[in-house]
Amino acid sequence: MDQDSVRDDQRLLDAWFDEFLLHRSTAKPSPNTLKAYRQDYAGICEFLAHQTGTAVSELSVDVITKPAMQQAFATFAATHEVASIRRCWSTWNTLCDFLFSLDAIVANPMSAVLRPKAPRRIPKALPSDAVARLIATLQEDDTDGVRPWGERDLAIILTALLTGMRSSELIAVNIGDVRSAADDGSTGATKVILVRGKGSKERVATAEPALVAALTGYLESRIDRFPATTKRRVSQVATAWQYFRSTDPLFVGADGSRITRGTLQYRVLRAYQRAGINGERAKGALTHQFRHTFATNMADENVSIFTLMRMLGHESMNTTQVYTEGAGAGVREAAARNPLYRLLDDH
Repeated sequence: MDQDSVRDDQRLLDAWFDEFLLHRSTAKPSPNTLKAYRQDYAGICEFLAHQTGTAVSELSVDVITKPAMQQAFATFAATHEVASIRRCWSTWNTLCDFLFSLDAIVANPMSAVLRPKAPRRIPKALPSDAVARLIATLQEDDTDGVRPWGERDLAIILTALLTGMRSSELIAVNIGDVRSAADDGSTGATKVILVRGKGSKERVATAEPALVAALTGYLESRIDRFPATTKRRVSQVATAWQYFRSTDPLFVGADGSRITRGTLQYRVLRAYQRAGINGERAKGALTHQFRHTFATNMADENVSIFTLMRMLGHESMNTTQVYTEGAGAGVREAAARNPLYRLLDDH
């Protein structure tokens, strides 16, 4: 934006924030990232408006000064957790860098705003006996649940436990993203899953034969439940996988369409409760508890931090270091060594 051509009404902070979002759009931020930008922007603007006695919609970019931002963040910090404060600080630091690059402000004031240190917490994994109870429970009929579908719930939870996929990744994966491993010939006993992670970054997860069998059993039950959603013409010797189009979602809800986040989290919570292990999970963690468990099990198998970074889709080694400092193995070999597969062999 050429500042010389900016009209007076475009000196408003809201107008500059719209320009910032447009600028960031070329990086393809996720919907969650955009939502966070807006929440963090609105949160601080509320305090800036209170300081100046001005409506948020009338705030000028000139309100961004070191004293104003220090006071706004001090007020914000009084009612928010460390993670929220750090994220908000990062949003405003990026926004102020953008404004400074366009000469909208004379300097980025965020260096004068203290940011709390992130607590270093070791993620909590489910103990092996809790996982065993969970798997055993999922293999039993759920006679009291609403719209029970044991094959699907087992497939979802095993996929999360054995690949470390996030809930958003489980929801987004399609049938065509699950493919036979390159070195597995035509047997299809082992498959690889193309995972679309944060920031549209892709990685590959491995599904060993036990997980493939659970997924196949689920798809067979899905054919019986929703025959109208399958291909019209299939060979008499077709596998369950071949009944579906490559663009069909891998996991579906009770209506046969792509599973929603709400349904996914409810089914996971229901599984915890049925197995009697709801107290074993970290507070607030449902599907993500399986990701922590996967990573911890891989770390216990001495998988290298670089391999684990690839398996989890982490950008920073610091994020992965909370799980392991171990030494090397390939992604495929590492996945096959997951001790949770041995629990499946016992069932």
